[in-house]
Amino acid sequence: MQIFLSAFDDVPDSRASNARHDLGELLVIAFVSVLCGSNSCAEMAAFGRVKERLFREFLKLKHAIPSHDTFSEIFRVIDPKALDAAFGKVLADVAALLKDGDVIAIDGKALRGAREKNESARTRVMVSAYASRLRLTLATVTADRGTELDAAIEALGLIALKGKVVTGDALHCNRRTVAAINAGGGDRCLALKGNQESFLSDARGCFSNLKDSHPVASSTDTGHGRKKNRTGVVVSAKAMGEYHEFPGLKGFAKIDATRETGGNVTSQTRYFALSWMPTPEVLLATVRDHWAIENALHWQLDVSFREDAARNRKDNGAGNIAVLRRRALDVVRRDTSKGSLSIKLKRAGWDEAFLCRILNGLVEA
Repeated sequence: MQIFLSAFDDVPDSRASNARHDLGELLVIAFVSVLCGSNSCAEMAAFGRVKERLFREFLKLKHAIPSHDTFSEIFRVIDPKALDAAFGKVLADVAALLKDGDVIAIDGKALRGAREKNESARTRVMVSAYASRLRLTLATVTADRGTELDAAIEALGLIALKGKVVTGDALHCNRRTVAAINAGGGDRCLALKGNQESFLSDARGCFSNLKDSHPVASSTDTGHGRKKNRTGVVVSAKAMGEYHEFPGLKGFAKIDATRETGGNVTSQTRYFALSWMPTPEVLLATVRDHWAIENALHWQLDVSFREDAARNRKDNGAGNIAVLRRRALDVVRRDTSKGSLSIKLKRAGWDEAFLCRILNGLVEA
């Protein structure tokens, strides 16, 4: 547990000097409670009281367990970026396992419950940079009221991009994001859609007269009653980069996908702007890896942590607790024992020995 306390020392504490509860200890209790299923400050306080004996094995707790009002006050005022950076130090050894060619997916997820009645469901968004192969959140930045693009560029600036491939949806296929990726030395595979109509039209035109001998790759996935077929092709497009003022553009990619479910077949064609020329096989793998941020992160946050139902919404509270959820997911994934993620999270709350094994595993790994 010392690894967490040491990292939390760097989180700025804006409270008065006579604050009763140690900030690092409070953050440890909050994090462990979220890992075990807590979803609000009231649940954090209740969990802390139930597990006080366990916490006293490694925390001083001079003034016992903080109240739910104390948790709420802390999370409203501390900086989510500083909290996320502290977890980045805890998980630095895992992040160091990134390899050249690894996909870093960038995407935002709305905190749907973190809003007042008169606000949009996308009032507050958490933008994450996610290492798909490691299933690790590299950086998370809060975006309020339409600033998702700014948050994504900030997140990219917090991580080492050299040798990595950044993937993103059409929102991120713009000159500002490209400049941020270029500055970090990364490559990119960014979706092209109707918000770049001229660019998309020219991309389509590059595939109109391909020879039969042009390299193509296909893949088929089955499961959960579905069958998916994908065909990918890559073409050179260096001249288009200068014409569209899109620095570093090397090629376009096209993926034709069909999905069969219960006898119903749907099809879709997607286009991508590339800064390097992958083989069609690598293209398919790259685009598939991007979806890890949806399936392994966003979906799990809703299913296992009930994030969409969370009502933390005051000041920085929603962003800070969202950081705890993402980092709890990172930590529990380090456990290699059998069992689903949801069961492991519940088991951590039931079995103190298992909980300690998960937390200690970060040091032993």
